[in-house]
Amino acid sequence: MEFQSISLIKGYHAHIYYDEATFEQAKVLCETAGKEFSVTVGRLHRKPVGPHPCWSCQLAFDCDRPADLLSWLALNRRGLTILIHPLTGNDILDHTAYASWMGQPENLKLEVLK
Repeated sequence: MEFQSISLIKGYHAHIYYDEATFEQAKVLCETAGKEFSVTVGRLHRKPVGPHPCWSCQLAFDCDRPADLLSWLALNRRGLTILIHPLTGNDILDHTAYASWMGQPENLKLEVLK
């Protein structure tokens, strides 16, 4: 078995999923993560964007301390679904084989990534 090198990973994205009922909760979660962990907070979309099947907000962060942010999200997501994936340059693998989920996984629109 050949293992991949973690040097392939250039950063990470965490996509917070929400709907109208959980929009404010997601907004506070994303804004607080941005302040507490110096992550880049994307727009809070009120429509599906890219491969994401529901409303979402992207948190972009570096490789240096992902465990701190991910641990905080696990403790504070309060039922929100979160997709976490590395950035290796292979969008399909990043969003599938290399991805992790907190909460109920969603079916992504992978054709958008091809």
